[in-house]
Amino acid sequence: MGAGSAAGHLARPVPSGTGMGLPAAVRDRVAAAHRGSTLPERLRLYDSWAARYEQDVAALEYRAPHLAAASLAFAFVPRAGTRLLDVACGTGLVARELHRRGFRCLHGVDGSAGMLERARSTGLYEELRLCVLGTEPLPAPAEHYDAVTLVGALGEGQVPSTVLPELLRVTKPGGFLCLTTRSNRSNLRYKAELEAALGQLERSGAWQKLLAQETCSCSSCSHVPGEQVASIPSGAVPPCEICVCPCPSPRACHIFHTRPPHGSCHPPASSPMFWGPCVHQ
Repeated sequence: MGAGSAAGHLARPVPSGTGMGLPAAVRDRVAAAHRGSTLPERLRLYDSWAARYEQDVAALEYRAPHLAAASLAFAFVPRAGTRLLDVACGTGLVARELHRRGFRCLHGVDGSAGMLERARSTGLYEELRLCVLGTEPLPAPAEHYDAVTLVGALGEGQVPSTVLPELLRVTKPGGFLCLTTRSNRSNLRYKAELEAALGQLERSGAWQKLLAQETCSCSSCSHVPGEQVASIPSGAVPPCEICVCPCPSPRACHIFHTRPPHGSCHPPASSPMFWGPCVHQ
């Protein structure tokens, strides 16, 4: 949802790799998305940016949609009728990647009408709704989706970590959530707050972490989900991976499995990135 918190932050994937080789206009548009402003001002900004958004993020080598979709497909093979909610769907970058991996029943929400218009033109979504995350609930009943994605919008000045229970509310028991955030220096405080909130929900038995991966989001990096680059044993819940290449826009991707109503969850045995039985209380 291109929408933000009640404080007026807009939930929009904004890459951070703003190298000096980029055109000044691109750098200015990205910088404007990070500046403090009122919510109406930010909505107007994203509405006006929609026509150039994909071109600009391509120049930034923004690959979070690809990385998130590949990670989710690694954890969860869609079946006929699998329903997925793409939160902060923007112009549909995540939907394109999901569609390539067999996800067909896609719903999207965003706070920018201009972004939604672009997403609608892809023809990939069965339903698109305008929603400002943080100021209003998601337009869906409880336990409605098999999977929920929120790619690129969890960051400083964007969607607050307090939205996690709302994402959980619309996810079916036994469903999956795929969340990404930036790992660059300017976002470290938010990332720590987000991971604390994720951990608290896990300890409460609401969901279980299946994957915690840190990797590059630039196209020049060859690391892909499923490839171990460097492990971080101290203080990390295994498995945790981090890319060691000099990427200006590293990303952290988390996959969570919500608590099924009964029985136990058995992640794919072939994947070393999954761990432990689901928590049942």
